[in-house]
Amino acid sequence: MRVSIKDIAGMKQRGEKIPMLTAYDYTTAKLMDEAGVPFILVGDSLGMVVLGYDSTIYVTLDEMLHHIKAVVRGSSKALVVGDMPFMTYQVSITEALHNAGRIIQEGGAQAVKLEGGEPVAETVKRIVDCGIPVMGHLGLTPQSSYQLGGFKVQGKTVETARQLLKDALSLQEAGAFSLVLECVPSPMAKLVTDRLSIPTIGIGAGPDCDGQVQVVSDILGLYTDFVPKHARQFAHMADEVKKAVFNYASEVKAGSFPTAKQSYTMDEGILDTLIAEL
Repeated sequence: MRVSIKDIAGMKQRGEKIPMLTAYDYTTAKLMDEAGVPFILVGDSLGMVVLGYDSTIYVTLDEMLHHIKAVVRGSSKALVVGDMPFMTYQVSITEALHNAGRIIQEGGAQAVKLEGGEPVAETVKRIVDCGIPVMGHLGLTPQSSYQLGGFKVQGKTVETARQLLKDALSLQEAGAFSLVLECVPSPMAKLVTDRLSIPTIGIGAGPDCDGQVQVVSDILGLYTDFVPKHARQFAHMADEVKKAVFNYASEVKAGSFPTAKQSYTMDEGILDTLIAEL
């Protein structure tokens, strides 16, 4: 049985920290599930770390659905959240509801995530009222990076900090079951976390959030184009992958791979018959 939004809420109530990671494919999701990660996000960050875009803005709903399906197939226990891409929920509430429904019905996710505060609260409420769990996302919202002037820490001034708290409360009131806080000063993230009854999941928001989320490519050391300040490389898989690929290519060139151990045999009599016929 999969982890539910009630299970996630219970973790906050018990003071139990909530680990969350992104996943974009079947194999990674399966490994995470087996490792006991309770919360998986299929983030639109896949645009940058999987598809090679320079922004999340270019990711389409169809691309998201493709990866969400793979992650759902690879997991059996974790709660899977699917990101709603840029312009799939901003045009109208009706369109937002339709697209959220696709992520649940076609993709198989158990919840959706969207960015923004008070301006999207009504949309969040409508989606939740229709039975779809919604995760909010405040602070640095990558889909708004052009408006924010880039990828910068948010909530450092009185005005922006005040608005951040208002946004968080409005999302909670609208029915969001949890909230991502990205690149928010630690003291501000703690204040928001203390004021909310729903779990906060931090990424670059300090240790006092109820949980943490990271891009899996960052913690595995696979995506080396850029390593965010808030990420720690728990492994250096890029080096291991390059080493393995180099060794493979070298052995193929040298003729030392494959060997008999990696090859299949056949009845010599059949081969003799075929040669005689030729």
